[in-house]
Amino acid sequence: MSILFINSSPNKNGNTARLAADLLSGKKYETLNLIDYKIYAYGQEYPDDMFREVIDKIHKADTIIMGSPLYWHNICGLMRNFLDRCYGTVQQGEFSGKTLYFIIQGAAPEKWQLEACEFTISRFAGLYGFSYKGMVTNKNDAKKTILE
Repeated sequence: MSILFINSSPNKNGNTARLAADLLSGKKYETLNLIDYKIYAYGQEYPDDMFREVIDKIHKADTIIMGSPLYWHNICGLMRNFLDRCYGTVQQGEFSGKTLYFIIQGAAPEKWQLEACEFTISRFAGLYGFSYKGMVTNKNDAKKTILE
């Protein structure tokens, strides 16, 4: 099983990456830091755009862990921009057969904030065919979650 962790935190070694390390303890995985990729906003087309490179890496992995810090009560901008870019570019069901987990990391997030993130990611997963296994929000969640 190949695992790809997509880290959307601008801090490559911050709390989101640490929570992913807790979740993936003992597993071999690749980290893709979105901050390292030039991904333009939805509707923009430039020759140095790297969006397809991220999509290609997702295609090569069996399990995807998407991670985001909680900024402004929801998923951070880097992840939001990536999700937006998938619209119309990635075909419905394109990631069928792949498993998706989502990490959302924040200082004492409130229930409604987590529900907003869960709604967005579960809709994203459903549209593109991922088997969505849920959200990890803290170290206890990470320890209890068994990757498939």
